[in-house]
Amino acid sequence: MRNKENQDKKIFIRQGRADDLPRVMELVRELAEYEKAPHEVENSVELMKKDGFGKNPLFGFLVAEYDNSIAGISLYYFRYSTWKGKMLYLEDLIVTENLRKLGIGKRLFEGTIEVARKTESRGMIWQVLEWNKLAFDFYKKYEPIVDPQWVTCRLTKKQIDRFTPN
Repeated sequence: MRNKENQDKKIFIRQGRADDLPRVMELVRELAEYEKAPHEVENSVELMKKDGFGKNPLFGFLVAEYDNSIAGISLYYFRYSTWKGKMLYLEDLIVTENLRKLGIGKRLFEGTIEVARKTESRGMIWQVLEWNKLAFDFYKKYEPIVDPQWVTCRLTKKQIDRFTPN
């Protein structure tokens, strides 16, 4: 127990800042490698700065510091449900691989739940890759509603750029 307490004291959760973005992008790339899709990352520090710290920020994020360096992030934004109202959408929960199992993800996830509560969100939504058993096992502790009926659909920027109305 004493070791766990000392470990918790080393983990500090705070709101993300623009100067954190280079490390955030490193974590995003690390996640893409883990998911075997590094070629899918098109975002950049510059875009994140514009989108997250401009006049109308599109996202927010929490940072987990461990031993005074960024070990993980929780990146979220708000979406609107016509049935429920404002919902917090957790886009990514990332903990650098060599620091997993220290409670950093738990602290980030619970910090994100607190953001949802403080912003009076009507719920919190996230996605998990089907094959990611570690993530599924982690989230199971929170008793989420897993809905297999909804299928994620998306268009890429290339598809949007090519679009011409009939």
